[in-house]
Amino acid sequence: MKKILFIIGSLRRESFNRQLAHEVELLLSGRAATAYLDYSDVPLMNQDMEFPAPEAVQRVREKVAEADGLWIFSPEYNYSYPGHLKNLIDWLSRPLIAGDRQTPLAINGKKTTMSGAGGASATAKCREKLTELLSLPFIRADVMTEPKTGIQLNMEAWTEGRMILSEEQKAMLRQQVEAFLAYLEE
Repeated sequence: MKKILFIIGSLRRESFNRQLAHEVELLLSGRAATAYLDYSDVPLMNQDMEFPAPEAVQRVREKVAEADGLWIFSPEYNYSYPGHLKNLIDWLSRPLIAGDRQTPLAINGKKTTMSGAGGASATAKCREKLTELLSLPFIRADVMTEPKTGIQLNMEAWTEGRMILSEEQKAMLRQQVEAFLAYLEE
């Protein structure tokens, strides 16, 4: 059974993107093992503390390396991705050994997909910029370009703090689940 690691771009416990991940977790039940990456204790990237890497950084690198695929669920902050998510990717893109640019990184070649729940743009800019970032030559994640699911939250979500998906949105998620499971087998 394939292992899919969920990375939530919001650190809020009851975030809409965590709720979205729970929906996907249900769709993957019995078909893939899922886990959530806790990176809340990863320090800001700082070359003064890069070697040896802090324990939290080593832990997230190991979790990423163990996974067959990554599924990022992220809100959109100012037409981009959240800073703490970028910080995680910065750490994942750094060499494991000082001066060694040959040893593959935990994220190199990692099959990745993404979804997001947010405002009117349904996180389109975030997903676009994340795809661009993850595809850089030194990061080289293997990003599944389509389908990606963007959820535009309705007013009830914003006022009640809970996401209710329409049948169309649920169908989009099911399509992405099927596509990603097939992508992991390629």
